[in-house]
Amino acid sequence: MIEGIDHVVLAVRDLDRATAIYARVLNMQVETFAKTRKALMAGDQKINLQVIGQENRNHACIGSGDICLLTRHSPAEVRDRLEAEGVAILEGPFEKTGALGPITSVYFNDPDGNLVEVSSYAKTIS
Repeated sequence: MIEGIDHVVLAVRDLDRATAIYARVLNMQVETFAKTRKALMAGDQKINLQVIGQENRNHACIGSGDICLLTRHSPAEVRDRLEAEGVAILEGPFEKTGALGPITSVYFNDPDGNLVEVSSYAKTIS
């Protein structure tokens, strides 16, 4: 029945601050939709950003997000990029299990405390 994921939503305090780190550090494209809403594009998928209180139909709270983003860059390149941008690495790189098998992941928190995992199916950790 389900073929994939179209988008996920992360709760944030400040749209500009949130979009800035994803655009600067991860090179994600920022799109505006529905006049004032913001989304981060990742290939054919997107992450919608929502300011707390914007949607009454869910129970979103700051820092409760946990997402895994895929990259073709090596884990060492991801680690080096995060360090160069002054982003504190929580864990990694190390092997985990992804939807398609073993992945190598690096973890950090975005400015709102959401857990971000950047993963590669490449075998190299170095």
